[in-house]
Amino acid sequence: MTINSGDRIPATTFKKMTDDGPVDVASDALFGGRTVALFSVPGAFTPTCSAKHLPGFVDKADALKAKGIDEIVCTAVNDAFVMGAWGKSAGADGKVSMLADGNGDFVRAIGLEMDGRGAGLGMRGQRFSMIVRDGVVTTLNVEAPRDYNVSSAEHMLGQL
Repeated sequence: MTINSGDRIPATTFKKMTDDGPVDVASDALFGGRTVALFSVPGAFTPTCSAKHLPGFVDKADALKAKGIDEIVCTAVNDAFVMGAWGKSAGADGKVSMLADGNGDFVRAIGLEMDGRGAGLGMRGQRFSMIVRDGVVTTLNVEAPRDYNVSSAEHMLGQL
């Protein structure tokens, strides 16, 4: 079943790359008592994700934070090493937290998994964005397959 606005984020664990290697980030700690803008992409370094999606949130980070967002999170079904490298290459440090959902536990738990096996990607997360306030989804934007519109930073800014 797909998560909806008003639903609580399930307990899962992400991985974040640090100078000392990957560390766990519990969803309870990430979302509890804060307002988080999270967006998911099908894969790091893929064309739309690298040319538009992540750069849009990097560029709009200050504007989103000025509207009350405490943290901006990018997640994908990639490992922490790839997410860390992608964040560095995109200039995301200090603007967007790059969290790996390497096994797809998060996207599976919220019902937004995507079958990318036809393109050689395996099981991935759909392209979506959400605003989470104190662990509860207040806004959810899920893209149609191969689209990039409602999950953009620009669209989210208009929702705040």
